[in-house]
Amino acid sequence: MSFISKWAGLLGLLALIVIGDQIRISRPGHKYRLTVEVTTPDGIKTGSGVLAVVPDRNYNRGGRTTMRGEAVFVDLGRGKNLVALLAHQQGGKLDLDDINYVALRAYGAARGDRVSFNDISRQAGIVPVQGEPIPVLVSFGDPRDPQTARLVAGDHADTVLGDGYAVRGLTAEVVPNGFWPIDFGGVLGEPVTRGIEAKLPWLGVPGEAAATALKAAGLPVGGTTEGREAFARK
Repeated sequence: MSFISKWAGLLGLLALIVIGDQIRISRPGHKYRLTVEVTTPDGIKTGSGVLAVVPDRNYNRGGRTTMRGEAVFVDLGRGKNLVALLAHQQGGKLDLDDINYVALRAYGAARGDRVSFNDISRQAGIVPVQGEPIPVLVSFGDPRDPQTARLVAGDHADTVLGDGYAVRGLTAEVVPNGFWPIDFGGVLGEPVTRGIEAKLPWLGVPGEAAATALKAAGLPVGGTTEGREAFARK
């Protein structure tokens, strides 16, 4: 083997090791489908989205668990909608981390026992999301205008949406990780859900629109980045 061939082989092996390690670090710990069901005068309407939770696997453990995915948009018909954000309200602050633990807490509550982060990917079945794990719910009078956002109380949705509308329930279902990062669908695994920018077009425009929407709904928001992360995360 020539000197050049030897070093080319070593560099190729090193590249494979680096790529493999980056896949290990960035691969989701688990994915779950969040589904929202709403009772309307025209029947039950549902919307769902697959979210990926990525634990901190960096060697220095200096990061944090992160989320990939988007808020769940439910088209209720008659120009009405309901959106489950990637956020929770804790006291006077907007919490963007609790969305990572929705499935974990929902399965724990359904099983009547604590489910560890390492075991969540092995859970099966659909479980209800109730109480504190329910994310912030908002509705847009006009999805094209972030200033029309209104906060929706889970137990009094009719106050904003009108008579005959009620949040029937939210559920979580762990889905396989698939062959990430080539989880394009089918046998490769379900990818995280994308497409909310088509429903809320102002999300695709750089600026303060997401923060404006949260403020219009009466929610606390720290800035542009925090505002957008309540709706979508890459």
